[in-house]
Amino acid sequence: MMVKKLMCLLLVAWTGFVCHAQTEMPLYEDVIPNSKATGIREEKKFDPQVGDLVIQVVSPTLTMFAPPPEMRNGSAVIICPGGGYHCLLINREGSDVAKAFNKAGVTAFVLKYRLPNAAIFEDRSTGPLQDAQRAIQLVRENAGKYQVNPDKIGIMGFSAGGHLAASAGVHFNDEWISNPQKINLRPDFMILIYPVISFSDKTGHQGSRDNLLGRSATPAQIRYFSCEEHVNPSTPMTFLTHAGDDTVVSPENSLIFFEKLSDQGVPAKLHLFSAGEHGYLIEPSFEEWFADCLSWMKRNGLAGKN
Repeated sequence: MMVKKLMCLLLVAWTGFVCHAQTEMPLYEDVIPNSKATGIREEKKFDPQVGDLVIQVVSPTLTMFAPPPEMRNGSAVIICPGGGYHCLLINREGSDVAKAFNKAGVTAFVLKYRLPNAAIFEDRSTGPLQDAQRAIQLVRENAGKYQVNPDKIGIMGFSAGGHLAASAGVHFNDEWISNPQKINLRPDFMILIYPVISFSDKTGHQGSRDNLLGRSATPAQIRYFSCEEHVNPSTPMTFLTHAGDDTVVSPENSLIFFEKLSDQGVPAKLHLFSAGEHGYLIEPSFEEWFADCLSWMKRNGLAGKN
């Protein structure tokens, strides 16, 4: 009888921890900016290689993954899954990464951002960036509640999610959301994993560009969303990793961004793997590239114990 009671208590305690550790919240309290009324509904599909895919996101959310209180070091990372601005790899490039961050004491937030679609947006090009800025705003203005340091809030992105994260890192002075309290929208650091950086004809990823801007993008739009064009000394310190044999998103994206950061005196690290193609499906292993990322974070006081 005592054993059964103890098991029940342990189950209740564990359930409470899980519920506390993963909390999904709407990104906007009231009206979602830049949105049209639509009958489109979010869908989830399963891919055997990468897990769950989310498409047609209409109502963006932020899901908090918190480490146990005794492990928290105050750092926070907002994770933007990739998917070419067409879908979101919500497990492989979202929740799985968030859980790994928790083991290093880092609080993680997975951003389910709206995907560009003329049917749901007034301006499809700025919708994802609005959501990224709102995520930074939300985490920073609730830093005490979430037990994070407001000066240690970074953003991470994979592939097109890397483009979104980099956009947030270079355009933080352009407020695309309502910000009456003048919350600082600048991420304190960036982690960019095989990112799309440029939308130029030479270097950029055409699919991501077409999905975000449409096929009739103006030169001004292409330049604005070519992140390498907007690096300056205030751009956040950055960790980048890419595979030299990536035939989907050219490694030139990471190389040119690293070069621009270095030219502006912004601390940056680039780990270029000889093989791995796009998505690191076989190599390098998650443990390999993530360990390198954590090492960089630890050197900058962003991971591990305080």
